[in-house]
Amino acid sequence: MNLKLMLEGAARQYGGKTAIALGEHRLSYTELDEASNRVANALLKMGVGKGDWVAMLLVNSPEFVVIYFGIVKIGAVAVPLDTKYKVDELTSLFDNSKPKVLVTESPYLEPLIPVLPRFKSIRHIIDVSSRYEGQALSYQEVVAMGSEQKVEVELKPEDIAHIAYTSGPTFRPRGVMLSHQCLVTEAAISGDGFQQTDKDIELLFALPMHHVIGLVVVLLTSIIKGSTLVMLPGLSMSSLMETIEKERVTIFMGVPFVYALMVRMAEEEGVKRDLSSLRLWASAGAPLPIDIMVRFKQLFGVGIVQFWGLTEAVAHVTCQLLGESGKLGSVGEALPGWEVRIVDDNGKELPPDQPGEIIVSGPIMKGYYNNPQATAERIKKGWLYTGDIGRMDRDGDLFILGRKKEMIIVKGQNIYPSDIEYVLHSHPKIAEAAVVGIPDELRGETVRAVISLKEGKVATEAAIKRFCLEHMANYKVPKQIIFVDSLPKTITGKVCKEDLKRISE
Repeated sequence: MNLKLMLEGAARQYGGKTAIALGEHRLSYTELDEASNRVANALLKMGVGKGDWVAMLLVNSPEFVVIYFGIVKIGAVAVPLDTKYKVDELTSLFDNSKPKVLVTESPYLEPLIPVLPRFKSIRHIIDVSSRYEGQALSYQEVVAMGSEQKVEVELKPEDIAHIAYTSGPTFRPRGVMLSHQCLVTEAAISGDGFQQTDKDIELLFALPMHHVIGLVVVLLTSIIKGSTLVMLPGLSMSSLMETIEKERVTIFMGVPFVYALMVRMAEEEGVKRDLSSLRLWASAGAPLPIDIMVRFKQLFGVGIVQFWGLTEAVAHVTCQLLGESGKLGSVGEALPGWEVRIVDDNGKELPPDQPGEIIVSGPIMKGYYNNPQATAERIKKGWLYTGDIGRMDRDGDLFILGRKKEMIIVKGQNIYPSDIEYVLHSHPKIAEAAVVGIPDELRGETVRAVISLKEGKVATEAAIKRFCLEHMANYKVPKQIIFVDSLPKTITGKVCKEDLKRISE
């Protein structure tokens, strides 16, 4: 099975049923299939073929979905990227991926125009919002260029369909290679786990489709199950509630940050909308605080189902049982098609309730692009070593305890301290810098940077933040900046990050 056959099958089965909705813009399954054929055939005319990489710097939209399927239908590789990335971050990613085509929108193309000549691999630019006529093809021109005829390209299940750059530091990028087969398999597993059908209406809100939760757990799962996917831009809680009521949404996936905002609004204003259509509230991306779970159930009268996964495992590995009260703090059991174990540092399986590294077996990634060493470190004898620490009870319920790897999760976004430290060390006034995550009730964690300036140099917190904002995505910019004479170190000279967490502002 591949993504092309998956969409064609959905179009045959569900035809005129709405597949994607954004406001008044509706695309049926047939229209989605035909529009993606147009993009696919246009790309072929442009000289894009099997194995070529196409970078996507796009916000959630029906066009994103059409373009994504147009890419994978011809055997090209879709590379969805975060629109918050700045030029330095994108430069690193383009140097690694060498895309043949960049599909983007005018606001994200504008800062790239001065440096585009550097990227020799990019032969074509498609601007969905059409501001740069003459410098880029418009989406309308691309759609007009291609026919609706079925694309005749032979695809193998093991062909790479998607590269996800969300699993490693941006300045030392690791591209997670996801095959057609693992994407389709994982979408089916997710749909079965959520008991999803063609009667469901799912809402995509605050989950970008460049991330595997938005793209696989939400989009691809909706398509393989024939559901309707309603997109809602922005981060307005009132718009969220209004849309759930208006569209009669049945499934909502959110990160803990969104649930914390919902709880805050409900405590301040009450629940003013009819949310009775919703049969499933689910959370992933970061551990959901027990306090938020309890308060949510008190306010909304329903529980939140937690699930867990990671990009290298395509998305969705465990899930709490639906319709039942899951164990507090648990992310549920392994879904059919997955196996989960807890092991010690030597890879030996541990007994129930003993903490260790979580390893999983199932439709995992093929590896990291052009990085066999990193692949060998993560995949051993068919098992993916996740780097997460957890324990499993005697019933098979998994509890996430922490992270073996250094990572900060802010509002569900994975942030690697080394990315931020790389930028800080490039500042001419900074001698040393280290970054840690600090617990935060609303966001999960916030980013703290502890900085030692070069002798005789002076800098302000505002100036350092401005510098960071020029060189990295805004969600990575440290919320707290603390200046010290020198960073605390261990006897071996390594920065002691636990001490950094205890420093008072």
